[in-house]
Amino acid sequence: MKKSPIKIITYNAIIASVYVVLTLLTYEISYLGLQFRIAEMLMLLCFFRKDSILGLTLGCAISNIFSFSPLDVVFGTMATILACLCIMFSKFLFVGVLAPVVFNGFIVGFELWWLLGAPFWPSVLSVALGELAVLSVAYIIFMLLKKRKGFFESIGADQNLEFLF
Repeated sequence: MKKSPIKIITYNAIIASVYVVLTLLTYEISYLGLQFRIAEMLMLLCFFRKDSILGLTLGCAISNIFSFSPLDVVFGTMATILACLCIMFSKFLFVGVLAPVVFNGFIVGFELWWLLGAPFWPSVLSVALGELAVLSVAYIIFMLLKKRKGFFESIGADQNLEFLF
């Protein structure tokens, strides 16, 4: 069944809003080196609905306005777009977990090195570890939600409904 443009816009506005609110509520742990951006859990929605990339990208861009540098809007959002694209076309949810870890680790790690003079490899590693921690929790949550009747309908899922892991 084709989704109406109004429903797609509303869904993505909600995703963007939740992303921004979660990021700003956890501001102290959402930015810089060892970041645990709780809102990144939403990234796995792209596994079930490709159009989630719109809300996630917008939410990330708005959240990064409050970051340490205006360039974080560009670089951080680019990392989100690349990770979402990998998640969208993945057939395994665990690959969806790895994509943001790699892209955010390297892109945001590079950004911290370039803009703040932080050591490169420790920056990459700390961002990647924070991302891995958050997305590992998200993975477990989505695996549990998979078992709940009506979960896929509630999020309007249109792909990967029978995923294994």
